[in-house]
Amino acid sequence: MHAAELAEEFPVVDLDSDALAAARMLAEHRLPGLVVTDASGCPHSVLPASDVVQFLVPPYVRDDPSLAGVLSESTADRVADKLGGRTVRELLPAEPRELPRVDADDTIVEVAATMSRLRCPLVAVMRDRTLLGVVSASRLLELALTPR
Repeated sequence: MHAAELAEEFPVVDLDSDALAAARMLAEHRLPGLVVTDASGCPHSVLPASDVVQFLVPPYVRDDPSLAGVLSESTADRVADKLGGRTVRELLPAEPRELPRVDADDTIVEVAATMSRLRCPLVAVMRDRTLLGVVSASRLLELALTPR
């Protein structure tokens, strides 16, 4: 089975999309991440949901998780306010990661190897510079574990 056969349509956002809207999309559809495109529509990166969660946690709590228990409920309720007025670009790491991408003709093992090597829950399936779809880790597992 080739990557093009595994690929599914998947929500895509661009670098300048509203960060709060992107986070809502992740939450509402329970997505592991989003493919982020540049101005020309080419995949630029993947924004894992875990990176959005990390962005919401104050740096001092990331440094010392025991401090999370001292935050008031009102502070915790306003944690998503950090996303207001921000773009998806601001949620991405300053040092760009390698784009998790595979070619349309790659095999399921090649897709799994890329996903594993980059520790990313999504890979973009490309034919030349065209995004055909996305393979998620859950889709890959579904296909790999289904008896044939």
